[in-house]
Amino acid sequence: MNNKYYTVCGIVEIEGKVLLVRHTYGNAKDRILLPGGFVQENELPTAAAEREILEETGVTAKAKALIAMQFKPEQWCAVFVMEYISGNPVSDGYENSEIVMLTPAEAVKRDDITNMSREILKAYMNTHSELQKSDYIPASADKDNYVIFGV
Repeated sequence: MNNKYYTVCGIVEIEGKVLLVRHTYGNAKDRILLPGGFVQENELPTAAAEREILEETGVTAKAKALIAMQFKPEQWCAVFVMEYISGNPVSDGYENSEIVMLTPAEAVKRDDITNMSREILKAYMNTHSELQKSDYIPASADKDNYVIFGV
């Protein structure tokens, strides 16, 4: 089950360039943005980011740090820095029409990038305030259903 309330996106850097997609619908139609999407029922945000990036781009990546959280009264979005694992980026031809690979500095100057993606990439370039994913798992938690950042 998808929802419109909990969303994720991820920064995947491959050989110095960030993976972006050209969106095909909604407010971001025809604009480039970081790949991502909705969190499914009973899915951790980290797993959702990994799944969405694979579905939209064919790239396997793992969430390694939390760089930002966006909150609205009706929605939140977790933004992850991802570790590139494998895959050649290719458009899914459905949610996006094109893969765009740019350095973060090139991306933030583009007129066709979404404002949120621009601000996220500015923070990615200028700060080191990422909360790293921890290996800590409390005894009371299932390792497949628990994640904590910043400790």
